[in-house]
Amino acid sequence: MQPLSREVILLRDIGWCLRANRWCEKHLLRTYFSVVSRLGDGVFWYTLMLAMVLVDGLYGLIAAAHMLATGLVALLMYKTLKRWTRRPRPFAHDGRIHAWVAPLDEFSFPSGHTLHATVFTLVALAYYPMLGILLVPFAISVALSRVFLGLHYPSDVLAALTIGTALASLSLYLV
Repeated sequence: MQPLSREVILLRDIGWCLRANRWCEKHLLRTYFSVVSRLGDGVFWYTLMLAMVLVDGLYGLIAAAHMLATGLVALLMYKTLKRWTRRPRPFAHDGRIHAWVAPLDEFSFPSGHTLHATVFTLVALAYYPMLGILLVPFAISVALSRVFLGLHYPSDVLAALTIGTALASLSLYLV
């Protein structure tokens, strides 16, 4: 069995992007994903970290500091990867795909929102497993929003999920 070529992966990515992006023509779904994506910019995560400290004192501070430290490493990783790969966003590559919200930067690979959602969720769940009922659906929604809104290819999101899982796992192992 031959590995998939870049062209085949891109064609599949574009196909998935087109299908997902069309769903956002429905105002309710576009609004949902726009709000989730905006919260995933950091507002949700920083509010969660602050709540951990306010509700749980020193233990919450330790959890929040762990999240923040891992998030900073994720930030450096994804900015470096974006500069290195310089992959155009789906809407910039294919005029049939609409950017339903403005992107935060120029390049697509990997999805920083998904990377941070994965890292923050996994680290937070190590300290507060009961938050899974809130964090897992939110993180999944953030990841999906990036494709539906035309800002990322599915492979950008899957790569970010993989990198985020590896990074969170390593940080939890080291702590």
